[in-house]
Amino acid sequence: MLKLEHVKWKAEDGEEIIKDIDLNIESGKLVVVTGPNGGGKTTLAKLIAGIEQVTSGKVILDGKDITNEDITTRAKEGIAYAFQQPVKFKGLTVRDILKLSAGKDLEEGEACALLSKVGLCAEEYIDRELNDSLSGGESKRIEIAGVLARDAKLLIFDEPEAGIDLWSFSKLVETFEILRKRNKGTLLIISHQERILSIADEIIVISGGKVRDMGSREKILPTLFKEERANMCPKEKEL
Repeated sequence: MLKLEHVKWKAEDGEEIIKDIDLNIESGKLVVVTGPNGGGKTTLAKLIAGIEQVTSGKVILDGKDITNEDITTRAKEGIAYAFQQPVKFKGLTVRDILKLSAGKDLEEGEACALLSKVGLCAEEYIDRELNDSLSGGESKRIEIAGVLARDAKLLIFDEPEAGIDLWSFSKLVETFEILRKRNKGTLLIISHQERILSIADEIIVISGGKVRDMGSREKILPTLFKEERANMCPKEKEL
C-alpha cells in the first residue's frame, strides 16, 4: 500500500503547488490521477517517485517511511517511473535498457514480448541505439517497455498516451488491463484519456494542488463527463 500523509510541496519561488494531500492507494489497484492542467498531477507523481522531495508530510510504501529516500533508493524499494518526456541514453541499445530495467539477462522472446506490448517491432528496434534517431514517440514507448520489464511494487506512468499513435496506445491500454487482472503490482497512471479512465479501479481528481474528489470509476467518471459537457461551448453540445 502507498500512503501519503499531509504531503506538501513548494516550488523554488515559494509557491505552494501541492497542498496537504492525504491518500491511501491499495496494492494491486489500477489508479488513474486526473484533473485540470497545472493542478499538480505530475508533481505529485514525482514526489511519490522521489524525483522531487516533499516540503512536509510523509510518503509510506508498504508500511515503510520512504519520505527522505531519493529516486534510486525508492527504485530499489520497488517504485518504477516512466517520464512524460523520456530520457535518452546515448551508447545504449534498446536491448541494453530492457536488461538494465529487468535487472537480469532477458531471453530474446522476453525482450520481444515487452516491445510488442508497446506496439514496436522487436526485429526493427531491439538493437537500435537510444539516441536522437528515435522519435519522441518511439523513445516514450521504449521507456514504457523498460518500466514494464521491472518487477515493481508500484508502476507510475505520467501521461503514457503522449506522443504515441492510436494503434500503439490501444496495445498499451491492453497491457494495463492485463497487468491489473494479474494483480501484478499497483499501477498509478496520470492521464486525461477516457479509455484509460474507463479501466481504472479508482480515480483521483487533483485540482489546485489538492484532492478534489476520489473514488471508484463508477462514482467519479460520470461526474467528470458531466463537467466536461458543462464546459463545452453551445456549438460543441449540438454535435
